[in-house]
Amino acid sequence: MISGTDVRRPKGQIKPPDASAPLFGPTKSLDYELEMAFLIGPPNSLGEPVPIDRAVDHIFGFVLMNDWSARDVQTWEYQPLGPFLAKNFCTSISPWVVTFEALEPFRKPLPPQDPEPLPYLHAKNDFTFDIQLEAHLQTTKMQAPHIITRTNLQNLYWSISQQLAHHTVGGCNLQPGDLLASGTISGPTEESRGCMLELTWRGANPLNLPSGETRKWLEDGDTLTITGWCNGDGYRVGFGEVSGRVIAPS
Repeated sequence: MISGTDVRRPKGQIKPPDASAPLFGPTKSLDYELEMAFLIGPPNSLGEPVPIDRAVDHIFGFVLMNDWSARDVQTWEYQPLGPFLAKNFCTSISPWVVTFEALEPFRKPLPPQDPEPLPYLHAKNDFTFDIQLEAHLQTTKMQAPHIITRTNLQNLYWSISQQLAHHTVGGCNLQPGDLLASGTISGPTEESRGCMLELTWRGANPLNLPSGETRKWLEDGDTLTITGWCNGDGYRVGFGEVSGRVIAPS
């Protein structure tokens, strides 16, 4: 996992086998996923689930994350395998870790969940954080990046405590340094959608960019950057940025 890099379009099986189409080729549907992730501090023992009211005891800090995705490969393989090769070619994270303690001033109550989660995922004072998040896209024809996503961690349905409790409910043992990702963080508005899949409705509604270009998916030469921060009273807590430039497959 890396904070800034060139991202080569992965190859994979992108069409069902037939007489007219090749089985393998570079993805034509490269996507980003705006996510956050948290790092484990103290571990738990194998076979001992972490109860939700103790989850925060195991969280060290947070980073921004881009879970690069090849959507055409994903479409082919997710039944019956689930996403696999569509996700395993690159994951990028921001350059430094913001500790749990540094985010405490930005703690917010978790919004009501409907349907209500099962008892092992229910905490009386569960919470989220007020973290502003953006994704910026710059093509080779653009002089400056253009904001394509504005969202907030508060839009995430599941809390971090719920995610950790569910991950360990079967007895999985976490180790110091393990990284758990949030999944795509999308909100209720069009601009708050956290990936191209949602922003363009799987390519049906392309993005219109200031350069006059359109995008259904990321293309060679595009640079995608994710930023995040919390605004305090006269100060800001930032995560840096995680950036990647798409390059053509060799």
